[in-house]
Amino acid sequence: MAEFQTGLEGKPWYVGVLVGLVIAGLGYAGLHQFKLKPQKAELQRQENVLAELQRKIQAGRAAQAKLPRFREEARQLELQLDQLLDILPSRRNTQELLRRIRSLTEQGDFNLLRFTPGRQIDRDFYSEWPITISLQGTYHNLALMFDRVSRFSRIINVEGLKIDTARNPGRHSISASFRAKTFIYKKPELEGAQ
Repeated sequence: MAEFQTGLEGKPWYVGVLVGLVIAGLGYAGLHQFKLKPQKAELQRQENVLAELQRKIQAGRAAQAKLPRFREEARQLELQLDQLLDILPSRRNTQELLRRIRSLTEQGDFNLLRFTPGRQIDRDFYSEWPITISLQGTYHNLALMFDRVSRFSRIINVEGLKIDTARNPGRHSISASFRAKTFIYKKPELEGAQ
């Protein structure tokens, strides 16, 4: 059987220890360079990913804590939108407006001679909707009617008021004609629909 020869026969014992230490150091350096260093870098990368995920979890928890407040704010904004849509509705609603004007003329003892909705005029975010109205009544009742119109939740401007003496004076001493202009909110089109 052949013996393994190291070339250290006859040398002092510390030379063997020194060679062993050099071989062990080279082995460790190789192991460190090719195995431990990549694992250490991967561990650092995973720790960074973990830290980022923990940061996102904290941000999510903070957002979750704020969620009830955001829901309340959204509810308040919806209520405000409903109130604003009463002032500036998103549709004409001719029948309701006619019913309210007719009710005002009956309360004020007027003869409603004409109620003619005009053509809608588009503006930036709203449309103007003129309505020509003619009636007969008394001056005092006309002032009361305008006061009641000013209390409508919907915006109504009165323009071009003309007052004349009634043709058949009796209980109605004046005839009045004017244009009541109301406004309609135009809902913005979604950009995807364009």
